[in-house]
Amino acid sequence: MITFDQATVDSSGAFLIGELERLDPQVNLPLVGYTWTRDVKLREDVSIADEMSSWTNTTFAAAGSGANPNGKNWISQDSTAIAGVNVDINKDGNPLNLWGMELGWTVVELAAAAQVGRPIDSQKMDGLQLKWQMDNDEQVYVGDKTLNVQGLTNLLGVPVNNAAKTWATSTADEIRASINKVLSDAWATSAYTVVPTDLLIPPEQFSLLSSIIVSSAGNQSLLTYLSTNTIAYHQNGVPLNIRAVKWLKEAGIGGTDRMVAYTNDRKYVRYPLVPLQSVPIQYRGLYQLVTYYGKLGSIEPIYRETLSYVDGI
Repeated sequence: MITFDQATVDSSGAFLIGELERLDPQVNLPLVGYTWTRDVKLREDVSIADEMSSWTNTTFAAAGSGANPNGKNWISQDSTAIAGVNVDINKDGNPLNLWGMELGWTVVELAAAAQVGRPIDSQKMDGLQLKWQMDNDEQVYVGDKTLNVQGLTNLLGVPVNNAAKTWATSTADEIRASINKVLSDAWATSAYTVVPTDLLIPPEQFSLLSSIIVSSAGNQSLLTYLSTNTIAYHQNGVPLNIRAVKWLKEAGIGGTDRMVAYTNDRKYVRYPLVPLQSVPIQYRGLYQLVTYYGKLGSIEPIYRETLSYVDGI
């Protein structure tokens, strides 16, 4: 009888293999998905020495001339009192938080893992990179409760409205109307300056849009139809970019599903990030240790008025 061990030799990844056993050498990593690099632009001017990332918003005030302070600035050739422009600059910012992990192994583990074709150092590096991506994914979308910072899906100051009904109980026209409503809300809040170009929805609603057929020929889904049949396309000239985000599941008030309309442009929203760096390998007896570090900021909503949320879809 062939026996199979259930544990590796220490952490080197060496197994007992029977004569008639065919072990697949492919390394199968955990099933993890992250989409933050797709949905937000980076602010890359920050460095490891910075402790905060900040920005400013400027407002202007200008009064009309004469008896109508809200009118145009007409003047006469002999005017002595001419109105001017006032400038107000407000600064906002968030801390840059230091992130770090240490990788370590013994020279014995390293040699054993290399001999069986599964280098322990590269596998641990894969694990570190995965944790880095997962932490960034959470930071971008929902922020961090411990640090009291928000993400793209739960920013303070962004208007939140409720859907008339869930999409599962809505017709195709009602779904289109709810999407046009969230786009119109953001457009109105921005003084009819910016119509969002991007729409984030939970995975279940994304699947629903993909499965509803709106063409009599049966060759067009509601998802494809909506990309060019909303005010976003007709105002911006580009299809509405609809994408699924797992963090929007039960992200709304009362555990409802949330929809986010925004414009994926660093002019309006961005994410400051200091890429991973490392220190030289340290040797302690049989151990080899290396530390990786970087800095994670928080979503910077330069223009909050260009975003809009809808709960209960």
